[in-house]
Amino acid sequence: MPPLPGAEPFRHQGGPVGVLLVHGFTGSPQSLRPWAEHLAAAGLTVSLPLLPGHGTRWQDMQLTRWEDWYAEVDRELKVLLAECEQVFVCALSMGGSLALRLASRHRSAISGLVLVNPSVRSDNPASVLLPVLRHLVPSLPGVADDIALEGSTELGYDRTPLHAAWSLSRLWKDVQSVLPEIEQPVLLLHSPQDHVVSPANSELVLARISSTDVTELLLERSYHVATLDHDAGLIFEASLDFIRRLAPVAKVEADNHSG
Repeated sequence: MPPLPGAEPFRHQGGPVGVLLVHGFTGSPQSLRPWAEHLAAAGLTVSLPLLPGHGTRWQDMQLTRWEDWYAEVDRELKVLLAECEQVFVCALSMGGSLALRLASRHRSAISGLVLVNPSVRSDNPASVLLPVLRHLVPSLPGVADDIALEGSTELGYDRTPLHAAWSLSRLWKDVQSVLPEIEQPVLLLHSPQDHVVSPANSELVLARISSTDVTELLLERSYHVATLDHDAGLIFEASLDFIRRLAPVAKVEADNHSG
């Protein structure tokens, strides 16, 4: 099934510094598209894939598992690594889990991570019921569209497919076990008021990773989908500054691009 209008993947061929952007659970590239376009406009090579089972109908997602989502971002990362001198991974929510797993596998090949409200653990006590519940009920109400900015909407599913949700819980366990292997520079931005992913997720990441170059920024005016919220500009600029600091050639590219 073709993706919904606005949910299509985005690709931009820029300079020698690449960025892979990873969207969240039941979301789509639409939630990160303005961020991707901002980085592309700065002269970077950008890839924002559509994860399998996303961006169409929630029933399609029932047939996918975390391994499918991970395989897609791993494939896109390898394409960028073949094209670029340095590659960064930027992610929202569950995309943060996939980004952390990529970082644990690819190590020094990834120059840095930018995580926005990363999701790495369950915040719902009822999730212990998922192994059984998923065989009794196909879906529950969705988690999309947690945005403070009036008039801003996220293109995501209005239902949460429970087979996929159960698989997400398996991904979290896997990622928690590899957090100490993360040594890349990390920029972590999170919203104190997040109705989908609690601040405990960011606390867990910060407590367990081995990175020494870590920057934490609070998104005071935004909810979960901060990339489409009041603090979107802050995310875009902070991530670009982070990338330029760690990849000086990106700054040169930007100057060439603007000139």
